[in-house]
Amino acid sequence: MAPSVSYSMTVRLEVPAGGTAVSQITTVVESSGGSVTALDVTASGHERLRMDVTIAASSTAHADEIVDKLRAIDGVALGKVSDRTFLMHLGGKIEMSSKHPIRNRDDLSMVYTPGVARVCTQIAEHPEDARRLTIKRNSIAVVTDGSAVLGLGNIGPEASLPVMEGKAALFKRFAGIDAWPLCLDTQDTDAIVEIVKAIAPGFAGINLEDISAPRCFEIEARLREALDIPVFHDDQHGTAIVVLSALYNALRVVDKRIEDIRVVMSGAGAAGTAILKLLLEAGVKHAVVADIHGVVHSGRDDVAAAEEGSPMRWVADHTNPEGRTGTLKDAVVGADVFIGVSAPNVLDGSDVAKMAEGAIVFALANPDPEVDPAAARETASVVATGRSDFPNQINNVLVFPGVFRGLLDAQSHTVDDAMMLAAARALADVVGQDELNPNYIVPSVFNEKVSGAVADAVRQAAQDEAAQAAARAGADGPGEA
Repeated sequence: MAPSVSYSMTVRLEVPAGGTAVSQITTVVESSGGSVTALDVTASGHERLRMDVTIAASSTAHADEIVDKLRAIDGVALGKVSDRTFLMHLGGKIEMSSKHPIRNRDDLSMVYTPGVARVCTQIAEHPEDARRLTIKRNSIAVVTDGSAVLGLGNIGPEASLPVMEGKAALFKRFAGIDAWPLCLDTQDTDAIVEIVKAIAPGFAGINLEDISAPRCFEIEARLREALDIPVFHDDQHGTAIVVLSALYNALRVVDKRIEDIRVVMSGAGAAGTAILKLLLEAGVKHAVVADIHGVVHSGRDDVAAAEEGSPMRWVADHTNPEGRTGTLKDAVVGADVFIGVSAPNVLDGSDVAKMAEGAIVFALANPDPEVDPAAARETASVVATGRSDFPNQINNVLVFPGVFRGLLDAQSHTVDDAMMLAAARALADVVGQDELNPNYIVPSVFNEKVSGAVADAVRQAAQDEAAQAAARAGADGPGEA
């Protein structure tokens, strides 16, 4: 693997002021497969130099190997070795700060007692004022049970907290939203639902995160039914929105229509099912899904045995109109689009070569995609991955900040397909026709237009939905006497 900033370290060294020690350091790092990204002299004398060398490695073991080789250089004294990623996480990555200084007794009396009692009374008499007079207006809860964290699996609530902190930091950076990590020490579905219902009054939205399937489906459905604030499972819907957005632009590149294409998906878990549902809502008519047991179809024994209404039965009932059977490799022959949210290396370059002309490949498993991107690019017209070291990264941060910004600004009570379709279209439109090419179908996460465009689209869709709901309520009301 190539060196990555994720395995970046700063090594403090003392070396002779003259001679070749500095060039030896660079040579040792680069010959070991690392990369020197910075070299700073922090102290200098007639005899010795003290320097901090920042190095990118490809893994923890690789970093240790480089340090051992630096230690062996004659005349070099090794000092402190700092893992830059761990340093960034020391003490956590987020904090709460007051919006108003508390400088004197008057400030204290208004921020806290006795003045705050008047505000409490106002909200008790008019609960809708909580959005206006408290942090609720701009706050969401990022809720996890730690059961499906990144590619790490079921690591529990404490170990999931760094991810949730990162999520909260991204909400603030890209949408100005105050997000609060809540890591629950239970994986009981009923308990999670009841806990989130109990804490919901303090928030204007709930972002469910890293909860394993199939429990995540039930948890989200029950919370959406019970709460009057939007509930959004980012692993499902954030991924689905970015995938659909990327597909819109990929189809522009290859000049195909969404209603004409045949899509093959690998993976029928939370992300795969959500992607499938949104693609169907967007107009895809021919989709086939495969999992570890092969193509999903109603005649497959495990599908037939699944409970009515289960995710697997839903997939079987809404896909594969041609009744295809066999393996994933069989299914991709002649397909226009492959979308993978499953496992590494389930396809190879020869499989991609058998797809239709103008093939689109989204291999999103991380860190190792379903097919080697370089091999896929030999015959596919457009290739996207979930990785940052290849073009066209499918990254949820492109949408979840803007989606919630739009929902909060609209004071929406829910999030639905119309809002997600609007988000996908808005994200796609950030890439102008003069910018669009096979290596640029999604904008950078640092493109300043992204969050605002998504937020505006979601806000408008939410307001339209609210207006339609009000009209329906009026039409259903009692007639004139």
